Order: sequence, then C-alpha cells, then structure tokens
Amino acid sequence: MTNAKAVVAASYGGPEVLEVRDVEVPAPGPGEVTIEVRAAGLNPVDYKLFSGARGADPDALPLPVGLEVAGVISALGDGAEIATGGGAVGDEVLAFRVTGGYASSLNVPARDVFAKPATLDFPEAANLLLVGGTAADMLRVVPVRAGTTVVIHGASGAVGVSLLQQLEPLGVRAIGTASEGNFDEVRRFGGIPVTYGPGLEERLRELAPDGFSAAYDCVGTDEAVAVSLALVNPENLVTIAAAGRAAEDGFKAVGGSNPESAAFRDSNRAALVQLAADGKLVVPVARTFPLEEASAALAFLAEGHPGGKLALIP
Repeated sequence: MTNAKAVVAASYGGPEVLEVRDVEVPAPGPGEVTIEVRAAGLNPVDYKLFSGARGADPDALPLPVGLEVAGVISALGDGAEIATGGGAVGDEVLAFRVTGGYASSLNVPARDVFAKPATLDFPEAANLLLVGGTAADMLRVVPVRAGTTVVIHGASGAVGVSLLQQLEPLGVRAIGTASEGNFDEVRRFGGIPVTYGPGLEERLRELAPDGFSAAYDCVGTDEAVAVSLALVNPENLVTIAAAGRAAEDGFKAVGGSNPESAAFRDSNRAALVQLAADGKLVVPVARTFPLEEASAALAFLAEGHPGGKLALIP
C-alpha cells in the first residue's frame, strides 16, 4: 500500500469542483504496474467527463480525472509485462488510457504502459498518445496519397500539430488555418499557414489552384465545415469537433467514444511511441502546473488557446 495524492471531481460542474485528496494505492494486482507519476497530461475531454454534459450519475462520485501519464515504474504485479516488452522498477514509462491520471501514483494495466522515448521529457510524454491517436484516426478514415494537398483547420492546435507531423513523411502538402500569431508554429512542422476568417475559401484556392484532396477539421466551426465542403467531397472531410454537422451533411467524424475509433487508437499506440523515439513526433508543451493547481490548469485549458499542451506535475 502506497500513500498518494489524487485529484477527483467531488461533484459535477466546472473545474472548481476538483479536490486533491489523500488516497492509498494498493499493491499492483496480476498484470498491473504501479507508476510514480512525474507528469499527467491535460485534455479537454478531462473536464467534459465531469461537467455533467455527458450525464451525471451521483453514485459515481467522486470521479477520478485524467487519462494519460508519464512516470517511473515503482512496482509490478505478477506476470506484468508492459506493451513494449519487459518492464522493471525504475523504468521510465508513459501510459494511456488510464483512470485517475491526475495523481502522484496509480496502478495501471501493463498492456497500457509503454517505454518512454528518451526524446521526450515527462510532460511531453504525458501528452503524446491522446492527441497523436486522434490525428492518426483522422488519417485512417480519410487517407491521403503523396503529391496531394490537404487543408487542416486549427493547424496550430495540439491535434493539428500532430497531424502536420504525421503527414510530413507521406509527401503531402498541408495548408493549415491559424491566427497570424501562430503562423511560425504551423511552419515549424512543415505546414503552410493561412488566416481563418472572411475570405478563407478564396485564400485557400489561391494557395492550391489544383484543388484539395482532403480536409481535416480540428475546430468544428461553421466556417471550417462550410469551407471544407466547398473544397472537397463529403467523403474526404473528417472532423473531431462537429459531429452534429457530420451527421447532417454526410461527412466523417471520429472520437474516443466511438468503438471503432477507440479500438484503432489503442492498436496504434506503439506506432506513435516509435515515431517519437525516432524523433519524428514531438509534443509542444506550453506550461506545467503543480498537481494542487489542477482546477486552475483546466480553467486555463478551457479558455481554448493554451498555445501548446499542459501538464500537471505531482
């Protein structure tokens, strides 16, 4: 048994409902490992799960929060072998998908644990798999071929940046919408930046007179959907943020709650870890917060423009 700190949602609501509590982490069971958390990744889905928007079950309270972590193995249960093979006390690892990642220590099924690439520090590693898996899922449902041009709406955001990096070795020309202040971030990862707002369709057509083969929507705005449908056929458009419009207008949507998406993202985790280990996939981190400031960190994330990924440091 290990004493630890964990963040839980004591009720349904906004970030203010989070509390830091003392918890006891039992010895890992068969096939489990205990991770001493060095960083916990923050994602918008974290606050959506306790907001009540997806249903509120009072009997489920208090809700553990956090889906991905990076840290060090501190104990292994019987027969535990991590997904990348082996595993020993002291190994640096990352894990996704976990329950209650906003913690100083937790038990995780070994199948969800991967050796941390030396190329990433702990905050970066703790933010690798959810956004990386989301980007890869978009490419799964709308694949592209070398020599074509695509548009990414929200290219400077976390998923957009991962998309740019995963498209680069495919020989695809990517044009990404962003605010002018984030143009350098788009260029850093091989994209051609363009401002969103009135006249977007015309600006995109000027940059790609031969047309677009696909559109990837990471923002879900009416503008992003309308412009995309003007540029590509519905079967070549995928969104992560406009599922309602996708159902209405006949284009594709992916999400972690979709069983097909979830299965693919789980199967693709090792490939993303290998890309990072090879130096071909990085995770820009804008800021870290102490574990005790989880509420403030999520409030900052909810503002919508963190400038990179965020992490909690126990």
